[in-house]
Amino acid sequence: MLKLCCLILLPLVSLSVSASRGRVQYEDISDIISRDLFNEMLKHRNDAACPAKGFYTYDAFIAATKSFGSFGTTGDIATRKREIAAFLGQTSHETTGGRARARDGPYTWGYCFSQDKGNPDDYCVASQQWPCSPGKKYYGRGPIQISYNYNYGPAGRAIGYNLLRNPDAVATDPVISFKTALWFWMTPQSPKPSCHSVITEQWTPSNEDSDAGRELGYGVITNIINGGIECGKPTPSQVQDRIGFYKRYCDLLQVEYGNSLDCSNQLPFA
Repeated sequence: MLKLCCLILLPLVSLSVSASRGRVQYEDISDIISRDLFNEMLKHRNDAACPAKGFYTYDAFIAATKSFGSFGTTGDIATRKREIAAFLGQTSHETTGGRARARDGPYTWGYCFSQDKGNPDDYCVASQQWPCSPGKKYYGRGPIQISYNYNYGPAGRAIGYNLLRNPDAVATDPVISFKTALWFWMTPQSPKPSCHSVITEQWTPSNEDSDAGRELGYGVITNIINGGIECGKPTPSQVQDRIGFYKRYCDLLQVEYGNSLDCSNQLPFA
């Protein structure tokens, strides 16, 4: 945890102002999330019980975020903190090793896995644009558990690495792993907005969105990620888990949660 002393030296952080929106945009997130705070948030990721022990490092996370300059740097300090909490909250659910009675509670066990367990399917669908490589599988890997060749292909193109040829890199190279999750987070996939635009309140719901109950808030991000299974019904355990991680991280970052945390009243995106 952070410790205060009689003299506090604040890091010099470069920033810019967006002329179109008048938004302050910083160039780094290390002023918000230090190594100690990262380790406290993902408290048990390096526990012996976690298959991904030693994989998800603070340095890899910070390095990956620098390839997506708007992540955690857009808006006021509260908005920046909420985006980091939301990203880590959603991805902690995807990689959780926690159980209800887990030591220190279930929301301290994010980032326990780097890939699907067992012998998963190949997750390959016919595609001329994103053809599967012979013998390769595109099952869930990394913080967001990216799946299918039609996601590995564009993610790889965006980060400058051929993930169709080597999808295993998402579970063996921590910087690439974080980059795939950040690519998903930052990239809109019509009709879905990007998670980034929702949490930074740059997304304006359409009339169709409003009619479907989709409004600004953490719940829409869950809808973007897995709405077809988790939204439009009484809040299932998966959504409760996503919210639990998010609230814990917001508390550690000392920021309010915002509104509309669940998606029980939202129809899934088409």
